[in-house]
Amino acid sequence: MTQAVTKILTIATRKSPLAIWQAEYIRGQLLALFPQLTIELLPMSTRGDKILDAPLAKVGGKGLFVKELETALLDGRADLAVHSTKDVPMALPEGLELAVICPRENPYDALVLAQNSDSEQVHTITKMDDIKQGAVIGTSSLRRQCQLQQRRPDLQFLSLRGNVNSRLDKLDNGKYDAIILAAAGLERLGLAHRISLIIPPRWMLPAVAQGALSIECRSSDAATKALLASLNDRPTSLCVSAERAMNRRLHGGCQVPIAGFAQWSADGDRLHLEGRVGAIDGSQLLIESGHTDHQLSVKYAQSLVAAEQLGKEIAERLLDQGAQALLDQVDG
Repeated sequence: MTQAVTKILTIATRKSPLAIWQAEYIRGQLLALFPQLTIELLPMSTRGDKILDAPLAKVGGKGLFVKELETALLDGRADLAVHSTKDVPMALPEGLELAVICPRENPYDALVLAQNSDSEQVHTITKMDDIKQGAVIGTSSLRRQCQLQQRRPDLQFLSLRGNVNSRLDKLDNGKYDAIILAAAGLERLGLAHRISLIIPPRWMLPAVAQGALSIECRSSDAATKALLASLNDRPTSLCVSAERAMNRRLHGGCQVPIAGFAQWSADGDRLHLEGRVGAIDGSQLLIESGHTDHQLSVKYAQSLVAAEQLGKEIAERLLDQGAQALLDQVDG
């Protein structure tokens, strides 16, 4: 037995129920492959978890949820960190890398209506137009807000922060008529029954990398990277790479009105990417899409280059449409 398979691994994770679930999921995946491993969790509170009284866009974006975990990697307290990839900034600290992108789960957003307090029956609707006129929607995402306002300017939006359960409590206590959450998070926590409607992508394109877990580790830690390698899902990794390349070219952080979603063609040969950039008030929504020019190579490195090039091309087209002026509104 090699030393790598018998070593102790420590996973840095946020303390929220969803983050703990994600870390435990990766722990289980690794132990199924390497039962001789000892894997410990290092739960941590990040600045993003502590600042709940301000929109993320005003306090530094979703990167606030990963900084403390990355510090633990760099100083050796942890060997890997598990993230919802949509929360990971485009630029990583020197010496760290996203070694693994796991298979993507439900990438879409979910509309959640209040639960009846007497019967615990969840209210559902069949289409987005069924949301009542002037409804108050809970979300802190500019991406979600700008896309929904573009189609439903009558809706009102209030900031929504906290973990999934606290957000649901606020909804059920009457603070909002509806809230929007990532479907994958609800499903991972066994709360799929709370989903009133999966929002169609024509209404709301997902965030870059939404639904995909990733594992960050030290670039120099060859032993840990070797253990993690089998968890990497190449099809998802290429999709996420295209989306993140688009976001990076747009200089978009994690809390900006940018949406991006890549999918494989039916024959699995080409990658298709759609990107959107919206005005905060919903008055404009720029949309561009395209696909890789040729059948992607069986060689992962070459396919990765093609995927990232597609992301850059879609970003350039959005910039040609005037995306920069819309993104500047966030800082204005």
